[in-house]
Formats: sequence, C-alpha cells, structure tokens
Amino acid sequence: MSTTDIRQRFSSLSITLHWLMVLLISAVYAAILLRENYPKGTDMREGLKSWHFILGLAVLALVIIRLVARLSQRKPPVTPEPSAWQALLANATHLALYAFMLAMPLAGWVILSASGKPIPFFGLELPALVGQSKTLAGQVKDWHETVGTIGYFLIGFHALAALFHHYIVKDDTLRRMLPGRH
Repeated sequence: MSTTDIRQRFSSLSITLHWLMVLLISAVYAAILLRENYPKGTDMREGLKSWHFILGLAVLALVIIRLVARLSQRKPPVTPEPSAWQALLANATHLALYAFMLAMPLAGWVILSASGKPIPFFGLELPALVGQSKTLAGQVKDWHETVGTIGYFLIGFHALAALFHHYIVKDDTLRRMLPGRH
C-alpha cells in the first residue's frame, strides 16, 4: 500500500476506537433493553442494569481517549471532496455524536450519585458526582432516557450517511474507517 493510500485513511488507533465504541454502545443499549425481559428485583435484571452502568462508563473512558486521538491526528480528507453542506452536516453530526458519548455516561453517573447508589466500574466503586437528591435523579433520568432514544436516530443517521456515501456518492467516506485495510 502506498503512503498516499495510508494518508487517506484514519489511523489504526482511530479505527479500532471507532469500532470498539460501536460494540460498547450496542452493548449498553442491549443491556438496558434486555433487562425489561426480567421481573424487577431479579438477579438477571439487576445484573443487566449493572452492566449498563459499567459499559456506559467504559464509553466515557474511551471517548476521552478517542477525542485526544482525534485532536492529535490529522483527519484524512474525503475523496472526492464533499459539498460544503455535506461537510457541514457531517461535522455537526460528529459533534452531536461526541456530545452524546460524553453526556450520556456522565448523566448516568449523576443519576446513580443522586440516587445514593454505588457507581460500579469493573470492580471499582467510583465517587459520587453530586449529593443525594431524588428530584435531581428523576430529572436527569428523564433526560437520559429521552436522549437515549434520540441516540438511536443519531447513530442510525450516521450509519445511513456512511452507506449513502459509499453506495450512492461513491466516495471514500466509509473506506477511511473500515478495519483491516492498512
């Protein structure tokens, strides 16, 4: 592979973090949705909720690493160059996705903190971010659930845009982020 081909792609680190985030976010959604299949108070339901919290905090940790990687590395250009409105929409979508990946785990952490519950993270217990407040916990939980629903559409739009660029526009938007091509 030529040096030009490599410069047209994201780094191996960025690609790995992207697809790891896809898996983690899918697991976060799966855990919270699957819990509905079990009666309240059962071990399985509580275990799925715990995994939702733990994996959500893993998203927070990885998005911070991902942001550092993104800001420290050059973003490869799309070939052929997209129109100004497409570039603006792509940038807005990416900004929204990063805000989502930061805000949702932080909101979950606030919910647990305000509820007076432990904040589990792979065998550790993280400190509370706020004092106990049932009112705050309820308000942030409502927001968290609403934004979680919006997240489906945001993620779906991102995936559809990548497929649109690959199959309709026929640019290299998707190929720049596919694994195993370096």
